[in-house]
Amino acid sequence: MNQPNIKPNGQLRRSQVITTFGPGSLVDLPTNSAIIGGLETWLGKGQEIPENRLVEKLKRLFPGVKTLQLFAPPADTQDPDAPRTGITAWQFPEWFITQETVREDPAGRVRSRRLIPRRALTKGKYIDDAKKKHPVVPIRFVRACPKGHIGDIQWSEFVHTIHPECRRPLWIDERGTSGDISEIDIRCECGERQPLKGATLPGKLRKCSGDRPWLGPNSREDCGELNRFLVRHASNAYFAQVMSVISLPDRDESLEAAVNLVWDSHLQYVETIEELQKDRARKAPVKHALEGYSDSEVLEEIEFRKGSRLEGPTKSVKLAEFEVLSNVADSSGSDASDSVFFARALPKGEWDATWMKSVEKVVLVHRLREVVAQVGFTRFEAISADTEGELDLDIALKLAPLTREEVTWLPAVENRGEGVFIQFKTSAIEEWLGRDEVKKRAGVLRLGFDTWRSQHPQTARKYRGIAQYLVHSISHLLLTAVSLECGYPASSIRERVYAEEYGYGILLYTGTPDAEGTLGGLVEAGRQIKDFLKSALESGKLCSNDPVCSQHEPQNAHEQRYLHGAACHGCLLIAETSCEQHNDLLDRALVVPTVDSHGTEFFREE
Repeated sequence: MNQPNIKPNGQLRRSQVITTFGPGSLVDLPTNSAIIGGLETWLGKGQEIPENRLVEKLKRLFPGVKTLQLFAPPADTQDPDAPRTGITAWQFPEWFITQETVREDPAGRVRSRRLIPRRALTKGKYIDDAKKKHPVVPIRFVRACPKGHIGDIQWSEFVHTIHPECRRPLWIDERGTSGDISEIDIRCECGERQPLKGATLPGKLRKCSGDRPWLGPNSREDCGELNRFLVRHASNAYFAQVMSVISLPDRDESLEAAVNLVWDSHLQYVETIEELQKDRARKAPVKHALEGYSDSEVLEEIEFRKGSRLEGPTKSVKLAEFEVLSNVADSSGSDASDSVFFARALPKGEWDATWMKSVEKVVLVHRLREVVAQVGFTRFEAISADTEGELDLDIALKLAPLTREEVTWLPAVENRGEGVFIQFKTSAIEEWLGRDEVKKRAGVLRLGFDTWRSQHPQTARKYRGIAQYLVHSISHLLLTAVSLECGYPASSIRERVYAEEYGYGILLYTGTPDAEGTLGGLVEAGRQIKDFLKSALESGKLCSNDPVCSQHEPQNAHEQRYLHGAACHGCLLIAETSCEQHNDLLDRALVVPTVDSHGTEFFREE
């Protein structure tokens, strides 16, 4: 089994650990490669990151878990006398190839290098029959399955079809200099050879053995999936599954402090006002801690922490955020604020314009805090949270785990930054949804979504209506326009799209884990939002790929862009780190008229 032996040259940012290099991810080092170990192998934890609303959401993904905490990844210490900290990594893969060409044909058309298992190395080098030492590098080809399992390809089994018992030396033969797998063969000295491209055929690498090397020895589990060929550093080798919330203003700091005193021991288990009354009557700590507060006030705080309504079902992540953002008073002197959140509505006189008539409110978010926690990961295909920012148990069961033990904590990071929120009039959206042209376009987009879903049976994504396409497309156009002036690159600005029955809006925000506050560029952009929106609408009318882009239909089987209407890299697509939905669910024909006008534009020219 792999042994933890990693002391990398270089460092990883904590935010990278959450999103890119979490447990189960593959890391290339200068002379080796590794797979990041599970949480139970990490040496220590960073500081705790409190965010009750996110914790309560995450608990639902791990049935039976009553206590869950969020911690930052452990930071490396520079103090030689301090306890050792860090993230354990295991050597992976365990097959290597010689770094220089060992054998070359006379014409120079083929380079041959030895393919060697780790157990055949001596102090990390291959020694040939002439006692010459050869440096080696890890092979870049492995096998994996959609459940996250990963392991070495059984190269001897792959090569041999006539003599499966042969164990003679293996070679990797490369033609050309591109490194393309179509120009690579795996050869045995017995004479058998197989083109590496054959490893991509379904069933060629047989069924997955359930290897989970990131969880350490004896962590294999049953698996019936077929192995797939995987290039270690490919972009589909690891997709971290994260969930995030924006911290909202505390309702009453003194009440929060009182509830904190007995939260872990008593109140986190309270569901009804009757249970609360019994606890206050029978348990002295609860009675003393909550003295002076009514049952309804305390239960409201409990429900708020759990993200629940007193009178109805659990609030979604987005609903709780929308309620706060949309209820910032519409005057220059009113605001919503606490130590991590400060927002103020921009007076309508400062942003009113003809093309802004469908806008209800503009809110400048001077200070916000986003907490992001990793739940698990996938390979080959990412699984997105739904449009409300929610993950459910069905999604959690499809994720590869971060630990082999019961989950008691998850890695997280907090980002502090700023943003601007634009709320649209519900009446304007509803009037637009009632138009015949929009209903016809909705049918076309729904057909594309259903086609995509039929080809992705593992997905948990659901069709949430054409309004989601509309608001999401406005968000991308506006984000691109704002990024040209606000001082932030487009890839550092992120979006949160709100498009449900409770309301419609866009939050564009930025944040960083290692700074208190940001440059103020987005807030200043918010003061000029009418100009940025006008610029965004103008740029959306014509794409450099028109008329091909504007005439694209979602059900086009040749292009297989089933989740796009008029959308491409020339107009709507942005950095995937900025987009909630991995650049899906987009159609600028819903926003502005295009050269292939469908009559579905939300912003009509007067």
